[in-house]
Amino acid sequence: MRALTLLAALVITLLPATRSIAQEEEVVLGLSQNRVAINANFDGSEILIFGAVKRDSVPIHPQLDVIVTVAGPNEPLNVMRKERRAGIWVNTAQVTIRQAPSFYAVSTTGPLSHILTQTEDLRHRISIPRAIRSITSSDEVLDEDNFVNALIRLREKQGTYLLQEKAVRLDEQTLFNTRVALPSNLTEGVYRVDVYLLRGGNVITSYETSLRVGKVGLEQWLYDLSHEQAIAYALLAIFIAVISGWAASELFRMIRNQ
Repeated sequence: MRALTLLAALVITLLPATRSIAQEEEVVLGLSQNRVAINANFDGSEILIFGAVKRDSVPIHPQLDVIVTVAGPNEPLNVMRKERRAGIWVNTAQVTIRQAPSFYAVSTTGPLSHILTQTEDLRHRISIPRAIRSITSSDEVLDEDNFVNALIRLREKQGTYLLQEKAVRLDEQTLFNTRVALPSNLTEGVYRVDVYLLRGGNVITSYETSLRVGKVGLEQWLYDLSHEQAIAYALLAIFIAVISGWAASELFRMIRNQ
């Protein structure tokens, strides 16, 4: 009994010394802009994500790694496989993805497979394949991963899925920054920005903030009008078309008379 009492006292004494690193190290984050405005001349943008690691003591080992992710609004998708039969391309199989980010960028301090374990990736859903969720298909489809990979390849070509390894600069295990390019074909909505601190492949703490992407000015007014007052929007479109046609005809008439 006395031995159990001494053991319990020893465990209580050691508890403060074995607290998680996540409590000792915190992320202080900043963005170069909190809103991306989409207008008629929008051809893409770039955001600078920067921050610092706040800690109560000197950096410890193993060395710290940083992963930064930017995720756009989720959307449902149907991914179909086409095969040529009798000289005609037809849809032969389909996989439904209920949650796929419209935009997803991953920036890291090192190769993703070296700094993040599979277990931690499964837990936090950091890599691009893990960010795609809720996949369903018919019993005939036995290779759902191929459909997901096809979607990833397509969106990588479109510039909406990015894997930027070694794109995060980390100085003295304290200050970090990275840049993420945003293409012109962005989906409007709230974009989630996550920063993960890792050691030995494990996530020790994380921080989340948001970035809003949306139309501004005349584009926003027309968008709201078309969705909220469809009849007024249709009448306005007809009026503009009539005025444009009349103005063009008058211009050509003046040119012919010269």
